[in-house]
Amino acid sequence: MSNPRVPFQLSSERPPLLPLDGGHILAHIVVNVEHWPFDRPMPRTLLTPPHGKETVPDVPNFSWAEYGLRCGLPRMIEALRSRGLHASASLNASVIDSHPSAAQAILEAGWEFIGHGVQQQSLAQLDGHAQAEAIVKSLDRIAAFTGVRPRGWLSPGLREAADTPDILAAAGIDHVFDWCLDDLPCWMQTEHRSLMALPYMLEVNDSVIYAVEKHSSPEMKLRLERTLEVFAREVARLGQPRVLAIGLHPHLMGVPHRFGDFEAMLDLLLAHPMVRVVTGSSLHDWYAAQVPAPAPLVARSGDVPFVPMPQ
Repeated sequence: MSNPRVPFQLSSERPPLLPLDGGHILAHIVVNVEHWPFDRPMPRTLLTPPHGKETVPDVPNFSWAEYGLRCGLPRMIEALRSRGLHASASLNASVIDSHPSAAQAILEAGWEFIGHGVQQQSLAQLDGHAQAEAIVKSLDRIAAFTGVRPRGWLSPGLREAADTPDILAAAGIDHVFDWCLDDLPCWMQTEHRSLMALPYMLEVNDSVIYAVEKHSSPEMKLRLERTLEVFAREVARLGQPRVLAIGLHPHLMGVPHRFGDFEAMLDLLLAHPMVRVVTGSSLHDWYAAQVPAPAPLVARSGDVPFVPMPQ
């Protein structure tokens, strides 16, 4: 079947958009702040177990992730703060209770909070009721902590069940980062109302580059440089802005041997005349003001047929 949520459209056919705050390349820095419970198998591993036998607790891989919260996160916060930049925190809500000083540091840094589940567990592993419960629980906990209910969502591991967008829309989310299919926002169809898919790059993402593909440290900065080069040419040719979402994890990008590359990436963004560093909510509002959500909304289920929505 074709994409049931977002009608297909060539990027060259998208209508021109006005820039956001004078920026034609809109950089969104997303730092994933996660809780990997000590008494469960780790979501990802750096050190494989002897003889291939998994153990719980998994002390070395738990420590790998916790080092990121203890040491990597403060480095990243300070690097951004000293440059007058803000990131978005894609936060497992249980971090607020398991690592309260980390959550408090993010709050004091003024970052935007994005829903990211209760802990680092795929939503695709949960049935509909449990999935909805986890989504609402995570949003409620962040709202109680920050005083602001998250508008954006990034699923743990970017994994969704078939009905996840419907549940997210019903829970009040207005933009989601799981659908990495375009360099611009796209409206998605759900059973309840329109939901916006915001770009989130897999290729300019430290988890893919370092934990999956296992490249050397300079690779992340190199990909950022080359992405900026192509985006600048496309902006000039097509008259369309581009969204450049950079996915980061403190245990990957906040380690000492990669930290100089992280700082160089921030300086590259600041020096580029086309770039503005933005948040997910500002991206949503910018796009919705120029391309309003389709109306009337047509449900995907029941006796009402699915109607593709213009972008």
